[in-house]
Amino acid sequence: MDEDVIFKLKDYDYKRYGLKALFGADLNEIRSGPGNPLQFSVFRLAVCIPKPCTTQEAISELLFNISSIGFQYEDDFCRLPNDKPWVPADYTAIGLFFFIGFLCIMSTCYEINHIFILKSDPKSANALYRSFSVYSNTSRLLNFSTRPGALECLDGIRALAMIWILIGHSFSSQSFTYNPLESLRWMISLEALWVTAGHIAVDTFFMLSGLLVVYTTAGKLTSVGLLKNIHFFYLNRLLRMFPVLATTALLEASLFNHVSDGPVWDTVISQAHRCRTFWWSTLLHIQNYVNSRNICIGATWYLAIDTQLHILSPIILVWVLSGNKGIAWIALTAGVVTSITAATIYNFINEFPTGMISAMQGPKILDYIVYYYMNTLTRAPPFFVGMMFGYLLHIWRGKRLEIATALNLILWALSLSLLALAMYCIHPTMQIDWNNQTVDSLINSFMRPAWALGLGWVIFACVHGYGGPINWFLSLRLWKLPARLSYAMYILHFSLMVIVNSSSIAPIYFSVPYIMFLFCAYFALSMIIALIITIFIDMPFSTLFKMLLDKGR
Repeated sequence: MDEDVIFKLKDYDYKRYGLKALFGADLNEIRSGPGNPLQFSVFRLAVCIPKPCTTQEAISELLFNISSIGFQYEDDFCRLPNDKPWVPADYTAIGLFFFIGFLCIMSTCYEINHIFILKSDPKSANALYRSFSVYSNTSRLLNFSTRPGALECLDGIRALAMIWILIGHSFSSQSFTYNPLESLRWMISLEALWVTAGHIAVDTFFMLSGLLVVYTTAGKLTSVGLLKNIHFFYLNRLLRMFPVLATTALLEASLFNHVSDGPVWDTVISQAHRCRTFWWSTLLHIQNYVNSRNICIGATWYLAIDTQLHILSPIILVWVLSGNKGIAWIALTAGVVTSITAATIYNFINEFPTGMISAMQGPKILDYIVYYYMNTLTRAPPFFVGMMFGYLLHIWRGKRLEIATALNLILWALSLSLLALAMYCIHPTMQIDWNNQTVDSLINSFMRPAWALGLGWVIFACVHGYGGPINWFLSLRLWKLPARLSYAMYILHFSLMVIVNSSSIAPIYFSVPYIMFLFCAYFALSMIIALIITIFIDMPFSTLFKMLLDKGR
C-alpha cells in the first residue's frame, strides 16, 4: 500500500476519534446526519478511474487491497465526461436574460436621447419607456439624499446584520479543511462568540420587518382602508420580493451549474436539481414547510417565514390602525405574549438543542434545523416585538421626546445587556460537558425576543436623538448602498459561496485570518452580483409592478 495513503488513513482515524471525544458523535452518526455540520468531517477521496472499472476494482487495483484491511466505503457520487448537459432551464435563462438586456439597452438609449440629445426635462420622459434604463436606475440607487421621516439608523443596522450573516456563513461553509479538529475547537471557544452568535442576525431582519410593516402602514391607512385594500397589501409584498427571488432560482437551476467545476461539484449539481424540481415551493414562500429538506435556495427559509408573518400581520394591524391607542397596545401585547408562549410550549415539548454545533446532540441537529430554525412559530416573536416598536415610533412621529439623562442611561444599559446576553447565552451550550435540556428550551424561547427588545431601544433612541455616537455610526452614508443591496445579497450570497467552495481542488487550512480574507472576497462578489441584478432586474420590475398597482387602485 502507498505510504502516503496509509498516512492519510491513519490521520483520518485519529481525527475521527477526536471528533467522537469532542462531540460525542460516531462516524455513522456523522455520515447519516445531513443536517449535522460534522457530516463533512468524514474522509472523502476523489479519484479518476477508467469508465469500465467499478469503484472497488479501482481502489483495490490502483491504491490498496480493500479486503486486507477491512476498509469500508460508500460510493457517494460518480461523475462522467460531459455530464452537465444543457437543459431547457439553461436555454430559458439565456433567452430571458438576453431579452432583459435588450430592454435595458433600448430603455437606456431612449432616456439618454431624451435628456442629453433632445435636452428635455427628465421628468417628462415616459415612465414605462425609461423603467429599464440603466442610467436612471443607477442614479436612483446611488441617490443618498435624506428623506423626511426616514429612519436613518436602519441603514447601518441592516448593513451590519448582512455583514454578520456573511461572516458566519464564510466560516460555516468551509466544509473541507486539513485541520477540522482545530476549527471545531475554535468554534466552541469563547473567542469565536462573534461568529457563533451570528445566527441571531437574521432575527434583526425579522424585527425590522415587523417594525416597518407598522411604521409605514400606520402613516397611510386606517383599519377600514387596510381591509378594503388588503389584496394590494399582500400583492405589494409578494411582487416586491419576486424579481430577485425568481432570478436567483432560475440561475440556480441553470447557469450556476456551468460556471465552474471541481471534485465536490456534486453540491452545485444537487442544488440545480432541487431548483428544477422544487422551484414552485420557493416562489410560493412555503419551502420552510413544503420540501423543507430540499430547499431550492438555502437562505430563502427566512423569506418564507417573513412573508408568512406579513400575511398574518393584518390580524393585529387592523386594531393598531383603529385610532384607539388602548386597543392598539392590547393587540400588540397579545401578539407578543401569544407568540412567545406558543414558541415556549413548542420548544419544551420538542426539546431542541440550542444550535447547529452542540455537544452530544449530533442526531438532533437536522430536527433542530427543520422543526425549529425554519419554523414560523419559533421565529415569530422578534417580528411581533418589532411591531410594538413600529407603533411606538409612529405615535411619537415628528414629536419631541424628553427623556431624563438617568433614565436614558438605564435604558441603554438594559438594552446593551439584553443584546450581550442574547449573544453569549448559546456559548455554554456548545461545551462538551453541557447537558441541561431545560435551559436549552428556555434559551430557544427567549433569546430571540430578548435580542429584538434590546435592538428596539437602540432604534427608538437613535431616531429621537438619544443615540449619541451609536446613531452617528449607524447613520453614516457608508451603509446606504449595502443596506439597499442587502436583500439581493442575502438571497445570492450563499449560492455564490457554494460555487466558490465547490470549485476547490484541495482542502483549506483553517485559520481565522484566512476565513476573514475569504469573507472579503465573498462580500465583494455578492455585492457586485447583487448590484447588477438590482439595476437590471429588481428596480425595473419594481417600477412596473408599482405602475400596475397604482392603476389598480
